[in-house]
Amino acid sequence: MIMKMNIFLFTVALFLLFINPALSLPLCTDLSAPVTHKTPLAFCNYNGSSCCDSTDDSNILKQFESMNVSQPACASVLKSILCSRCDPFSAELFTVKTVARQVPVLCNSTVSSTKNYCETVWDTCQNVSITNSPFSPSLQGEAPTPTNSSNKLTDIWQTRSDFCNIIGGPSVNDSVCFDGKKVSLNITTNSTKSPPTGMCLEKIANGSYLDMVAHTDGSNRAFFSNQKGQVWLATIPEVGSGRGLELDESNPFLDLTDQVHFDTQFGLMSIALHPNFAQNGRFFASFNCDKTQTPSCGGRCACNSDVNCDPSKLTSDSAAQPCQYQSVVAEYSANVSSSSRASVIPTASPVEVRRIFTMGLPFTSHHAGQILFGPNDGYLYFMMGDGGGGDPYNFAQNKKSLLGKIMRFDVDNIPSESEVTRLGLWGNYSIPNDNPYIEDKDLQPEIWALGLQNPWRCSFDSERPSYFMCGDVGKNDYEEVDIITKNGNYGWRVYEGTTIYTPETSPGGNTSVSSINPIFSVMGYKHKDVNTNEGSASITGGFFYRSTTDPCLYGSYLYGDLYAHNLWAGVETPENSGNFTTSNVTFGCAKDSPVPCDLVPGSELPALGYLFSYGQDNNKDVYLLSSSGVYRIVPPSRCGYTCAYESRTEGSTPAPTSPRGSSSNMLKGSCKSLLLLLLLFIGLSY
Repeated sequence: MIMKMNIFLFTVALFLLFINPALSLPLCTDLSAPVTHKTPLAFCNYNGSSCCDSTDDSNILKQFESMNVSQPACASVLKSILCSRCDPFSAELFTVKTVARQVPVLCNSTVSSTKNYCETVWDTCQNVSITNSPFSPSLQGEAPTPTNSSNKLTDIWQTRSDFCNIIGGPSVNDSVCFDGKKVSLNITTNSTKSPPTGMCLEKIANGSYLDMVAHTDGSNRAFFSNQKGQVWLATIPEVGSGRGLELDESNPFLDLTDQVHFDTQFGLMSIALHPNFAQNGRFFASFNCDKTQTPSCGGRCACNSDVNCDPSKLTSDSAAQPCQYQSVVAEYSANVSSSSRASVIPTASPVEVRRIFTMGLPFTSHHAGQILFGPNDGYLYFMMGDGGGGDPYNFAQNKKSLLGKIMRFDVDNIPSESEVTRLGLWGNYSIPNDNPYIEDKDLQPEIWALGLQNPWRCSFDSERPSYFMCGDVGKNDYEEVDIITKNGNYGWRVYEGTTIYTPETSPGGNTSVSSINPIFSVMGYKHKDVNTNEGSASITGGFFYRSTTDPCLYGSYLYGDLYAHNLWAGVETPENSGNFTTSNVTFGCAKDSPVPCDLVPGSELPALGYLFSYGQDNNKDVYLLSSSGVYRIVPPSRCGYTCAYESRTEGSTPAPTSPRGSSSNMLKGSCKSLLLLLLLFIGLSY
């Protein structure tokens, strides 16, 4: 009976976790983040964080005046509805099932304790003549406009129910709707969720890998790549199977070691699969090359006259000439007929199908390099650091520079060579029509977001793709996690975290504090709070945990520090608000780990070495890719941690209780020659 009750409670708990698939965070209809303008809006009462500027406000006023509404109560209602486009949550208010609307979703609840604003709108305006009415059903994409030309609601809609069935939406805790005033989320949502008592890991491989990408066929296979330039297709064992990662190092899927420049700060940085990889075999790699060693390596230097930078005046960095090293994104082709059969290990030709992007790097650090496809739009996102050296030329804030940016390419529509030259592109891609340069004419067309120092590991939430999360490496003091939005400016080199940053030198000039509207981080940590003896190295961004393997981690954003002795879980409170509460998570290694874990001397803590990246498979299980191996998050009871939502098993081992060791102790038991490969590249080389 007790066993059955535990299973029942576990099932109910999982159900409660999944019934709230909220979609939004503060986001405007053009997918940009709301900002706080210094000049108050004249018409709409959305001062503070808003999706409108003075031009938008003026246009809304003109639309309101064109309606010629003489009845004061209805006029007041219409003004609030029109101005809701300024609401920080307007992206969700004006979108239902990806279809854009002319008016927001009006709260339409059958719960007596909840305000039914849709009925209020109907009761107030049903018999009022409205010119150019935004409530026409044709404008909602639901039905053709009636032949009757009257602008009264009663002449367009037969009943209040008809009106609210189309214009309204549910006003419950898991949805955003408009009730006549600025959206305010339920502050109690998620407030009772406790931080996890611990994170249990199992080690499934000894190899050191820099990136992991799940196969697009939905199978239990994933691609792993190392910094040297090799990629493998591996089979991932089931959780609890007792087996390790099935990967044949002697038979790589793709070997780019002849093209990749491999050094402490350079190498194969990232891999990405086209969304239709299982059918078309299109495989993408981001790596560094040395133009003095590889004839095909050369590209334009990021330091050029367009960004007021003269390469001849750059100082030599680590005995390298300016732009000797290049950042490259290239496309390759795999044999998809064999990759579709799990029993066959496919291969890809190391001959490039096309060069997507090439850019010379002014310095030898902070060039990031991650690539990934957007889950909704299918475009390729490319993360680029500021070039290093403390960004003396202020590249991150320069809208003509691609350094310190996140770029967004269309790689499905490849322009001709003449078009590439005419448009001044950096390779073979086209520009998505909704990239922010359409609104901001000063911005390079490739740019999606700016003001980043060194974005190291970004991901889209698998349940809420609008949550595009990036860990961004700090300089002297602060490591941060940002929610990336269209045309978002994340502050660097004006700010480090929320503190104004003063550069040591600034031959490229400075950006004034008053000239930008920075989007500050939602999570992060100070160097001094991590390890007072040695400080931290740099942040490693992770994933929202969406697996059922550890129910107590579900919905948390996981990230860590390169030194791998600090891991965090961020819980959004309230849900869908963009506000996070973080906790430092204790972690241990399961005693029955398929590959035994090396431990920090004098403790039960696993010696991870350096935490290079996180990974996620098709079951949404999350992996830690470290210098000492590949680790997977498993049920907490396997380490003796308690989770109320997990069905506990007998004989679980006790959790490690030893205090955290210093970072130097953490590195013992693993190969230090490998541990140093990315140390300078990711965050310590300024």
